[in-house]
Amino acid sequence: MTPQPISSLLEARWFARLAAVLLTLPYWTSGIAKLFDLDGAFAEAAHFGLSPLWLVVVATVLVQIGGSALVILGRLSWLGAGALGVFTAVATLIAHPFWQVADPMQRFHERNTFLEHVGLIGGFMLAAILSHRKGRT
Repeated sequence: MTPQPISSLLEARWFARLAAVLLTLPYWTSGIAKLFDLDGAFAEAAHFGLSPLWLVVVATVLVQIGGSALVILGRLSWLGAGALGVFTAVATLIAHPFWQVADPMQRFHERNTFLEHVGLIGGFMLAAILSHRKGRT
């Protein structure tokens, strides 16, 4: 049985909105940063060997900002959470292939980062599940 103050907090709309803002924080801040530093965004895509650069950057910004907005606003949350989850899976495989790193310290760091990103994917899965269960669109 959940104590009443905790139950009230978990049922509060503002608390759910705060959770959505925090879950998506790395994404919408990254998307905004890319908009203000397109040269840096293109350089990042080039660093990972992605092309065409303009398409990668546009798609990344759209998913990061658009997906975050859907989750935060509670509109088509399942779609926003799904897009961010798939984006995170692909980006993590590209950017943090710890199994290819020879140096043990660097491999340790990359593995931890990889697993943190997997945790974010789990968070997006939960966001989509909760959105579906509450009957939100």
